[in-house]
Amino acid sequence: MSLKKIIIGEPMPDKNDPKYKERYEREVEAGRKFAEKIKLPWLFGKIQLWANDNRKAFLVIVFGIVIGCFALNIFNMVRAYNRHNSRSHGGTAVERVDSALQNNRRHFNNR
Repeated sequence: MSLKKIIIGEPMPDKNDPKYKERYEREVEAGRKFAEKIKLPWLFGKIQLWANDNRKAFLVIVFGIVIGCFALNIFNMVRAYNRHNSRSHGGTAVERVDSALQNNRRHFNNR
């Protein structure tokens, strides 16, 4: 592989290009075979049947997951913000390492 290809990348193939079409069909067929092997269509079919029978419960579960992820994200943002503001010594890792090294030097010099 040439350096030019690494930097620029390959050109986007035309959708009517037979080489691209064959590759796309092979990849789609491989994906279908994989899904059939691990029985994804059966699983999703069962989930769909249950969701059709229990619409409210399904919506509560789905939106509960979405709201839970949103709340967890807000919680972590608040925690990170509070942790950043509560530092009494150096804010960055470099500043903390420098202050620790200075404390070590003072400790050894006082002996």
